[in-house]
Amino acid sequence: MSSRVIGIVGGGIGGLAAGVALCAAGYRVEIYEQAERFARVGADVNLTPNAVRALDGLGIGASLRETAARPTHRISRMWDTGEETSRLEMSGAAEKHYGSPQLTMHRADVLSALESALPEGTVRFGKRLAGIDTAGACPVLRFADGSESETDVVIGADGIHSAVRTALLGPEHPTFTGVVAYRAVIPASRLSVPDTGVFTKWWGPDADTQIVTFPLNRGQDTFVFATTPQQDWLHESWTMPGSVDELRAAYQDFHPEARALLDACDEVMKSALYVREPLPHWSSGAVTLLGDACHPMMPFMAQGAGMAIEDAVVLARALDEHDVADIPVALKRYESARKERTSRIQASSRDNTWLKSSTDADWVYGYDAWTVPLG
Repeated sequence: MSSRVIGIVGGGIGGLAAGVALCAAGYRVEIYEQAERFARVGADVNLTPNAVRALDGLGIGASLRETAARPTHRISRMWDTGEETSRLEMSGAAEKHYGSPQLTMHRADVLSALESALPEGTVRFGKRLAGIDTAGACPVLRFADGSESETDVVIGADGIHSAVRTALLGPEHPTFTGVVAYRAVIPASRLSVPDTGVFTKWWGPDADTQIVTFPLNRGQDTFVFATTPQQDWLHESWTMPGSVDELRAAYQDFHPEARALLDACDEVMKSALYVREPLPHWSSGAVTLLGDACHPMMPFMAQGAGMAIEDAVVLARALDEHDVADIPVALKRYESARKERTSRIQASSRDNTWLKSSTDADWVYGYDAWTVPLG
């Protein structure tokens, strides 16, 4: 067991994945989560083969497969005619080609699997970060409840609102993209449309308009994710209950099969989508960032969770190759290994053309966080 203490701020998917990877490497990990407990919030997560392969290496793949759905294909269709413009075989074919399949499931099931792989007591709830003192030999985390914790390394996995990022780079506000998203979960038994077992993306008349559907809970439910431009967002919360009538009206000109999905929705959540520009650097001294804290992205490639999971694995590998005196070097190697890929996916997600008419998925799905060379 290493004497090095790793403090992770944020108990989301990226933070827990980093915790599992670092514990497996023999480090003492403390994860600080501002919520009082994990709740079953958020509807879904789409884990593409690159993310599943990383999680398989953490030893939780079997647990994930117990509740997940495995879409048979990834299909692109045009919003008005329904024309199919690309079809990529997934499930067993993806597992054979990439080493792992695509899994679609509830976010809470991923968190539960990751938490169960951690030593008891690793996650400390009710810990809202107030600041970081880096004046001494080791960073000191200061929390809103008045407590403190000294660690050898601080990892900011605390999302787009990251307090660790603010401590590193100063205050900055994310940018509203002018796009809103609707999310809904529908029992599959209420649907009479074809292909509920596939991941389908309905490409709209512009780059910001789309409907994505895929199965959840071993196919018992269907998840609907739809985006559309909206220049004004006057609500304090980023996510709020939405109007089903508003949802249907926004896509009233879409193909009848797409509209049938929306007609089956009883309730919907509505969110504003925000981004940040790629950061000049992610690390300073013994403090670094991962996931949405350093590279939040539009959801159009379904890689937000995947990039955080990949970050976690590569960061754990980099730290494991250096002793405590070389922590800044390890963090720079991690950043160097990850920055080009995450920046490219940030840009591609915003452009929203990937796989519209091609099946060139290898550069995304074929990435292996366990073997990629470190910077």
